[in-house]
Amino acid sequence: MSDYRQTARERMKGSCRLCRVCDGRACAGEMPGMGGIGTGASFRANVQALARLKFNLRAMHGVTAPDTRQELLGLSLALPVLAAPIAAVHLSLGGGLPEVEYDRAVLRGSRAAGVVGCLGDGVAPELYDAGMTALREVEGRGIPFVKPWADDAVYANLARAREAGATVAGMDIDSGGRKRTRAMVPQPPARLREIVARAGLKFVLKGVMTPDEARLAVQVGADAIVVSNHGGRVLDSTPGAAEVLPAVARAVAGRIPVLADGGVRSGGDVLKLLALGADAVLVGRPVAVAAMGGGEEAVRDCLLRLGEELVAAMILTGAASVTGVDPGILWRGPRAAAPGADD
Repeated sequence: MSDYRQTARERMKGSCRLCRVCDGRACAGEMPGMGGIGTGASFRANVQALARLKFNLRAMHGVTAPDTRQELLGLSLALPVLAAPIAAVHLSLGGGLPEVEYDRAVLRGSRAAGVVGCLGDGVAPELYDAGMTALREVEGRGIPFVKPWADDAVYANLARAREAGATVAGMDIDSGGRKRTRAMVPQPPARLREIVARAGLKFVLKGVMTPDEARLAVQVGADAIVVSNHGGRVLDSTPGAAEVLPAVARAVAGRIPVLADGGVRSGGDVLKLLALGADAVLVGRPVAVAAMGGGEEAVRDCLLRLGEELVAAMILTGAASVTGVDPGILWRGPRAAAPGADD
């Protein structure tokens, strides 16, 4: 991965410093770029919330070959991991790789690792165009996320996703307050219910951070949610995803899958989110750096390494399967109160 990182450094042209610890401190407020919005507190909260969680190391058990497979939204995954949607690489990632090549790297590399990559949307129509080109080339094995547009562009983009072979799509509902040349707006429940009903695809709502909105997501018919603060890039001073995940998962109560993202840097981080109630985890910045540095091969290697780390963490905590991970693998010491303990 060191060779990939050096190439990524050159291609990203300073938009990411490739810090040894990717915690948002060096890039706070750098947007466009890879930083968090404003003070960068929401970006840092994601990383810090995971760092505060510790494992109970257990070695007196019979778990030697943990099962990392997950069935999700009709998709078979070798790992409970998806590559997070990122678009506008010319702005956020330095522009050293054309948008379509980035999308190809993510989708193909994810497929090679036995998982699924996600695609982003953006103000410029050519960003979504690139994703649809890459999606058709992998016969629809990907999840496109559309923005919460104020007009019928939502339906047009979902129709294109169906035509490209997708079986699952989603919306970044947390982009609704961002100022852009094209209007992205909050989506009231009635509008979301209509979108879900007309999508013709399994539909995921990304950007759910509270129990009440989790329950609303179930009510409007969403097939899954993603607990996410958009990588700390839309609102300053939010909690980290890991802090709110347990309460959100309790509110959903198993009625639909709960995914989570934010600050994931290792297979251990994946296991922590599973223990807090996630069914699967989205990985953003590590995959982005890999795609920029080495394309499809690097994305595959990045995801396979996460899988190896996940297996090692599962063995040393006694977790036999990624389905139904026991929260008891996390240490609950005097200074390790469970995140999200209160609704």
